[in-house]
Amino acid sequence: MSNLSKVSKDWWKESAVGIPKLITTEIPGPKSKIMHANTIRYMKGLSSQVKLFPVCFEEGHGITLTDVDGNKYLDFSSGIYVTSLGHCHPKISEAVAHWAKKLMNAHDFTTPVKEKLMEKMASVLPGKLNAIQLYSDGTSAVEAALRAARAISDKHEFISGYRDFHGKSMGAVSCAQMWRGETHSYGPTRAPGFYMVPRPDPYRPLWTKADGTIDTDAYINFYETFLKEGTVGNVAAFVLEPAQGWGGSIFPPEDFFPKLKIFCEKHNILLYDDEVLAGMGRTGEWLTLSHWGVTPDIVTFGKSFGNGFPVTAMVVREENGEALEKISASSSYGGNPMACAAALASIEVIEEEDILQNVRTVGEFFIKRMTKMKEQHPILGDVKGKGFLLGIELVKDKKTKEPFEEAGKLVYQKAFRKGLAWVPAGHILRMSPPLIMDEKYASMGMDIIEDAITEVEKEFGYK
Repeated sequence: MSNLSKVSKDWWKESAVGIPKLITTEIPGPKSKIMHANTIRYMKGLSSQVKLFPVCFEEGHGITLTDVDGNKYLDFSSGIYVTSLGHCHPKISEAVAHWAKKLMNAHDFTTPVKEKLMEKMASVLPGKLNAIQLYSDGTSAVEAALRAARAISDKHEFISGYRDFHGKSMGAVSCAQMWRGETHSYGPTRAPGFYMVPRPDPYRPLWTKADGTIDTDAYINFYETFLKEGTVGNVAAFVLEPAQGWGGSIFPPEDFFPKLKIFCEKHNILLYDDEVLAGMGRTGEWLTLSHWGVTPDIVTFGKSFGNGFPVTAMVVREENGEALEKISASSSYGGNPMACAAALASIEVIEEEDILQNVRTVGEFFIKRMTKMKEQHPILGDVKGKGFLLGIELVKDKKTKEPFEEAGKLVYQKAFRKGLAWVPAGHILRMSPPLIMDEKYASMGMDIIEDAITEVEKEFGYK
C-alpha cells in the first residue's frame, strides 16, 4: 500500500523508554479497581488472566501498555498473541482509518484492498495454498475449515490432539479438551464424528525409547490402530495446532509432523494446520509448520493476522478451491475493507521491517536465557518455544514433574505487579511478546520473570 506513510523500524522505542514505570502504591491502582468493579457488575465470563490481575488498560503503543492510573507495563502478551507487530502500529492504524472513512463494508464484493491482500497472501504462503476465504474471528475460520475438509474429502470424521485448542463453537470445541473442571458450556457431549488422540509432548511423553527419549513412531503407530478401532474409517482431516498455545507453548519433536504428513497421505486424510495462534511470524516463519518442511492441505490464520483488528482466514490448496463453493463460505464481516487493510498492512510490515529475522535472532536469546534459568531454579521443570512463542513449566519436583499450579498463579501476579503484562496457563507460564521487541527489552522481561520465580521459591521454602 504505497500511499501509506513511511514508518521507521524503531517507531516504538521512544515510548518504551523508562518502562516499566509504576506510579501507584498498589498495582492494580485505585482507578483500575473502581472501573473493573463497575464493569463486572454486567460483564461476565472473564478470562483467568483478568481474574488474577484486574487492571484497566487505557493505551498501548509498541511494546508498552498504560493503565488508567498511569502505570506503564512492558508487554509480554501481545494482547494474547494478537498485537504482534506492536500496539497501534502507525502503518496498520493508518490503513484501517483510511477505509473506516471510505468504505466499511461491502459484503463479499471485491474491493481494491481485498485484491491486493489476495495477491500478497498467495505470494507469502508455501506451496499452492492460495484458495482463501476471510472471517472476523478464529472460531469462524475453524468452523469453515472443518466444513471445507468435509467438502474436499467427502468424508465426515475428524481426529485432533489432546490439549489442543481450536475455538469455542460446537465443531471447534469438539476438536479440543471439553472437560474444564467447573466449566459446563463445553458439553454435554462431543459432536458426532470427532475424536481425540494423544499428541507428543517431549517433557511428558506417553511412549519412550530405551534411552528415555520420546518415541514419535509409537504415537504414529497408535494412530494407525486408532484409525481401525476408534473410527468408522471415514476421516476427513487430522486437525492440529503446530504448537500448542492454550496447552502451554508445547512444541512436538522435530520428526513428528513429517511423519504425520506421511501417515495422512497414506490414508488419504487431509492435514489441517490451525495457525490462528502460532502463524504469521510468531515463530520466525509465516507458517510454524514450515519449520519442519511440511505444507498442510488446509490452514487457518487469526490473532496476529490483522495486528488487533478482527480478521482471520481459511486457506486450502489451489486444487481444492472449488470445494469452498459448496459450503457457503462467505460471512457478513469477513473481508470487509478495514479488515483487508489491517491484514495487508500487517504482512507488509513483516516484510519491510524484517520481522521474521528479528524473531529468529531474539528467539535464540530467549531460549538460551530460559535454559540457563532452568539450571538455576528448583521449580523450573522445562522450557519450550520457538521464536516468540515461549513457555516455562513450573513443577514441585523435577523428578516427579508434578505440576505446580499455585506457583504459576503467584509468579504471574508478582511479575505483573513488577510491570510485566503477560499470559498465565496454570503451571505453565506463557510468553508472547510483540515481534518487534529487541534483546534489551527481552532481557528486561526475563529479569522480571526470574525475580518473581525467585520470590515464589522462597515463599514455598525452596531457597
